[in-house]
Amino acid sequence: MDTTLRDGEQTHNVSFAPAEKLHIARILLEKVNVNRVEIASARVSEGEAQGVQRITEWAKKSDKENPDNDYLGRIEILGFVDEDKSVRWIKNQGGKVINLLTKGSMKHLTGQLRKTPETHRKDIATVIRIAGEEGVSVNVYLEDWSNGYRDSRQYVYDIIDFLRTQDIRRIMVPDTLGVMYPTEVYEAMTDLTSRYPEIHFDFHPHNDYGLGTINVLEAIRSGAMGVHTTVNCLGERAGNASLAEVAANIKDQLGLKTQIVEKNLFLVSRVVETFSGKRVAHNAPVTGEDVFTQTAGIHADGDKKGGLYESALLPKRFGRKRSYALGKMAGKASLENNLKDMGIELSDENRNKVLARIIELGDQKKMVTPDDLPFIINDVLNIPENNPVRFDHITITTGKGVTPICSLWLTYNGKQYKTTGSGDGGYDAFMNALTVWTKDAGFTIPELLDYEVRIPPGGQTSALVECKITWKKSTTDKEDFTMATFQTTGVDPDQTVAAINATEKMINIIK
Repeated sequence: MDTTLRDGEQTHNVSFAPAEKLHIARILLEKVNVNRVEIASARVSEGEAQGVQRITEWAKKSDKENPDNDYLGRIEILGFVDEDKSVRWIKNQGGKVINLLTKGSMKHLTGQLRKTPETHRKDIATVIRIAGEEGVSVNVYLEDWSNGYRDSRQYVYDIIDFLRTQDIRRIMVPDTLGVMYPTEVYEAMTDLTSRYPEIHFDFHPHNDYGLGTINVLEAIRSGAMGVHTTVNCLGERAGNASLAEVAANIKDQLGLKTQIVEKNLFLVSRVVETFSGKRVAHNAPVTGEDVFTQTAGIHADGDKKGGLYESALLPKRFGRKRSYALGKMAGKASLENNLKDMGIELSDENRNKVLARIIELGDQKKMVTPDDLPFIINDVLNIPENNPVRFDHITITTGKGVTPICSLWLTYNGKQYKTTGSGDGGYDAFMNALTVWTKDAGFTIPELLDYEVRIPPGGQTSALVECKITWKKSTTDKEDFTMATFQTTGVDPDQTVAAINATEKMINIIK
């Protein structure tokens, strides 16, 4: 059961609009194919009621078209021990299943409800009776079961003994505060499943100690018939167990089957990320942006030579693709894999030049993406073999309400020069500083005809910038315009530096 729309919405600062709830519910049921979804808590707000209504109306329509789906029967709503109030609220919104929240520990019962076990059981029986009269199915949560089992097993046994006499479908045992250790989960759940073999137990984890996923697996090993998850580990405090992690581990670690459509786990993860505003960690298992990216060159080389760094978590299982990062740790195999994917062939010499540039950028803490690669290739392959002019160091001071100033240190034929200039912008200040030197050196800077800046698709502010400048040749011949111009390009994460790199190439062409 996925409870992203109920327990997941208890994440701090997360609230799904009715339309968002419907969209997520549909993806979970139609595309991911979870068995059940818990979509709301009863009597919370008018917006919650609208969200439930939209989901149940869609489910009724879908079930009418294809009764085998039984979407309405797979939609559940948290309710409370409040006589008929939760049951009627759920029924009025079109729901058919209540997940009744009861107290699974003596501490919660006496400290929060101020009631005796006998009174609580009587109140529970009343709600279950009313639900039956209204045609609403009942599952029961034993809230704080983990602490209840630790502190008073007899209390847990007593309430389960009572519930087995009632008209309910499932008993759901939450580790409400995420305090249980995996072996403790296994022992406790084994005790319950052996003592009550006829009862369908669900295990509901929390991730406060980062044990949510492994605790789910231990619950399954001990006989739990159902487990609860959320997309992207959303939930109260540290969240619940991740749907993607649990699904992958059930298959790979326990060797069991689920109905989950794995290739759609990444889709639902991104939708929930967008609607919730809670970003998925780049290294989150299965759904993280980087988890199918090899960074070290040795890993790329091993994959090339026979998938030596692959596991059962193949990206194609999840509708994703393996990639090879290009940074300071990249090797020839990383570059070759990317060039192959792009259909680009380079000579050994040029490939080494490109790799050297990638490593240089990596030392500047720049991770090169495949989208950046064409820029780098174009930049590297257009660098003149011999550069008598080299820009060694450049400082540009600029800002709002400040006249930009540039200090330029350059080397020409082994001798270093320094020059300064100011202008209307950073690049203009640089060009004015360069002009001061070129006049003394006897160079004439070509006229700048066009200045084009672009970044790769995706619009990341950290992307490499390619600056392409078109210059007009200094000539008195009546040449065709295209013959009287030439272009240079520069590449750098900084736009101004990219333009300066293009200008450095220009100077070495006209030297």
